[in-house]
Formats: sequence, C-alpha cells, structure tokens
Amino acid sequence: MTMTTTTSASIPAPVACSSTHRHCLPCTQRRGSAAASAAAVVALLLATSAWLSLVFSSPSIRLHWAHIRTSASPFPRASPPPLPGPSTRVPPPTGPPNRLPPLSLRHLVFGIGGSAHLWPRRREFVRLWWRPGAMRGHVWLDDRVPRPPRNSSLARSLPPVRVSEDISRFRYTNPTGHPSGLRIARILSETFRLGHRGSRWFVLVDDDTIVCPDNLVAVLAKYDWTEMAYVGSPSESHSANTYFSHAMAFGGGGIAISYPLAEALAGMMDECIERYPRLYGSDDRLHACISELGVPLSREYGFHQWDIRGNAHGLLAAHPVAPFISIHHIEAVDPIYPGLSTLGSLKRFTKAMKADPMSFLQRSICYDKRRKLTFSVSLGYVVQVFPTIVLPRELERSEQTYIAWNKLNNRNEFDFDTRDTYRSVCKKPVLFFLRDIERDGNTTLGSYRRAKGRDNLKKKVFCFPRTPPLPDVNEIQVFGTPLSENWHLVPRRLCCKLNQRRNGTLKIAVGQCDHGASGSAAGSL
Repeated sequence: MTMTTTTSASIPAPVACSSTHRHCLPCTQRRGSAAASAAAVVALLLATSAWLSLVFSSPSIRLHWAHIRTSASPFPRASPPPLPGPSTRVPPPTGPPNRLPPLSLRHLVFGIGGSAHLWPRRREFVRLWWRPGAMRGHVWLDDRVPRPPRNSSLARSLPPVRVSEDISRFRYTNPTGHPSGLRIARILSETFRLGHRGSRWFVLVDDDTIVCPDNLVAVLAKYDWTEMAYVGSPSESHSANTYFSHAMAFGGGGIAISYPLAEALAGMMDECIERYPRLYGSDDRLHACISELGVPLSREYGFHQWDIRGNAHGLLAAHPVAPFISIHHIEAVDPIYPGLSTLGSLKRFTKAMKADPMSFLQRSICYDKRRKLTFSVSLGYVVQVFPTIVLPRELERSEQTYIAWNKLNNRNEFDFDTRDTYRSVCKKPVLFFLRDIERDGNTTLGSYRRAKGRDNLKKKVFCFPRTPPLPDVNEIQVFGTPLSENWHLVPRRLCCKLNQRRNGTLKIAVGQCDHGASGSAAGSL
C-alpha cells in the first residue's frame, strides 16, 4: 500500500486539451507510459533494498523472524542438538605431526582391574611384564590391601595400587552378573581424571593378563592418537560374542583407547552407565558408551581374551600372523610348558617374549622331503615334527586341544578356524618344547627339548615299520633373526631352514622370507 501511494504521487497531473492541440491525447499517453515505467523502476529498487536488508541484517533480527515463523507453526518442533564447537581435547602440536616424538611406553597409561581378595596372588603375574620407571598406570582394587615395605623389591616392581570410588549410587539390575562390573567400567574415567601429562593412550587390562608392552606400542603406533580410536579384539568364544557383541573389545584381553575418546568418555561415563543397568559387566557398558559416540572397534589379532579352558597348546602353536599383545585367563588353562607350575610356565613364557617381542609365537613351516617330515615352529613355545607332509592350510588351523569357556567341546563354539586332533597315533607330531632361550646381539637361540609322549609305545607297535620322527634327536636349536621394523604393517608367516644334525641335536634357522616363494613352505615342497 505504501509503495502504491508513493508511485501515484509522482505522476504529474494531466494537461487540459483544446482543439488547437491535435496531439494532446497521444502526448498524454506518452507521459502516462513514462510515468508507469518510472514507477516500475522505483518499485524494483525498493524491493531490492528490502531483500538486501534482510540478507545483511544482524543475527538477532534473523532469529526474530525465525522465531515468529516457528511460533506460528501449528506443529511441535524438537530442538536440534547444539553444534560442536572447536575441539580443545588435545593441545595442538608445536610443530608438524612428523616432528612429534614417536609413540613410546611413556605415552601409555594402564588401568589394571583387580580385586583385593585375589591381588596377593595375581600381583605375581603383573610383575612378569610390568616395567617400573618405564610404564605408567595403576591397579584398581575394590578395597585396601596391606602395602609391601616401601623399598622392597616387591613394591618397586609393581604399579601403584588405588581403591576405586564407591559405586552404590548406580543401578545394577542384571540377575546373573555382579555389580563389580560398574566399578571396573569406571576405571577409565577415574584413571583419566588423575591427569597423566603427555598421555596418548589408555590401556585397560585385568590382573590375570600377560601383556607384551613392546608389541602393544608398535601396534598402536599405526593409529592417529589425536582421533577417537577404540582398539582391541572380540572373544574366541562364539557364544560370548553372540551374547555381548562381535564388535566389542573384551577387556581381559586388553582395550586401548585414544586420548580424545578417553576424554569424551570421562565426561559422560556416569550418566551413560545409568542408561544400561541391565548389562552384565564392564566391557559391555564401556562398549555401549563408545557406541553412543559412534566409534567402531579397530580389531587387532594380537589381543587374546582366551575364553578357553584346559590345554591351550592348539592356540599357542597356531598364533595368527600378527604381533602377540596379550593373553587372559592364565589361571583357567593348564601350565603352558609341561612339568612346570602355572607361575613357572609364565616366567619362561615372558622370558621368551622379552628375548624378541616381535617374532614371539610367530610360526614357520618347512619340510624334509627325503624323510617326508613336516616341521612347524612356534617361536618361544614349541617345535612340532609331523611324520607326514602336512600342508600349511591345515597347519594354520588351531588344533582343538581345549574346550570353550562354557565347557562345551564343539568346533562351532569358536569364532576362528579350528581342526580336530589326530585320532591316529601314527599321525600325531613329536613335540619339542622350549627349555631355554638367550639373545646374542640381534640373534636369539632357543633350546627345545623332546617331550616324553604317552603314546611312544603305541607308536612303536601300531606304526611299525615306520618309526617316530627323529628317533635320535633329543634337542632342536632354533636360531632366530630379527624382523624388520615394519614387518607388522604387512605381516607374513616366517620361513625356516633345516641345518645340520649332530650329536642328537638338530639346528633350524628361522627368519623373514625372501621375496616370492624362495625360502617359504612352497619353496620346500
């Protein structure tokens, strides 16, 4: 209305016509057309000015109009979540990323879950892999325990012990679990709040877990610690993965959480676990909160939950082609090496692990075609000598010498490749278990002694005229050469070569394969 009034007022009044003005009417029409054009131009300018004022007006005016439009709507409108601001979780580096110091043990902070009742026994397991002065972290218990003398070797060889916060304010309604899962789930947030300066990763394990720190650092170095990362592995048990999740890291085998993810979880953990009172334990609660943040699991095959019972030989002799990082439930399986106690076996186990961490438990396969023998070496554990040619595809499957955590003995209970044990004594291998290992410069020398088999007499009777393999060999010496620094980035099964046999001792050299088939199992078949 205002625009019309302004335009009309700008048109001049018509001139009176007389008979002497023959062109009066056309002249009037021309003046009317010019006036209409001027009015259109003015209207266009005013409309453009109004549009520009809306576009470049202050945010408060735009929000005012948005509020009017929204309030006028008859439908309810949910408030959108606030947009995240600039991240301040990790201080920006002072230089280019490639100039930051490489990842080391000092950048890792460990949270070790345990109980006051079991700690006096299980602390001996932690001492086997913990490095005082080089590693940071705490053992989190549910109650106070007597402290060892301050300057004793026991006190110096263990991480400091802390008591977890009270969890009675949180709901727990799972009928088959235990509320301790709440306490252990909060170890991450309690550890983070201690403010470990320079930390990049937070690692959660149990007190009955053996960890290889060097391989853990090498594997985590593949990831960008300034991003949210959730690293670990599911269970070996199909039933456990089905019940919990195939995309969940099991805490006994170890969970590695980058600094940004740890910071986000620390700020939301207490509120988050209140949303999941019916969950069973700690791992599933942590996984639920990480799922709310949208971070998937980055699986690493060196983490081992070890949800098995009985004889773990089949798993140890067929380790994945990946750096060994951890094993859990070490009290639920038989002693690793025959003739030793659980603790004695673990001492020998960790000695071999420290001698050459990257090649520890790595496998190599080679053949003696003339005698039709197969040699399968698991560095630091066992050398198996089969009386026939056994192809690698079969040997890569884990021999099921164990049962599942739920005590079922069925191959379908496991989420990895297994094979049945040989029923015929004539097909069973002769085993040489690690007796001792030493490091000489870059080379390791392991001594593997022949195990006394219960089926020796049966083999002599039922397998005649074929005798058991290597009847005159009581010891196998394995010489290991170091792996390249980046072997774990594109891993490959190791190669072995049979050397001379003398005075009841056979020598085998193990190391990285040459390019192509040379030196591999394919090259010796």
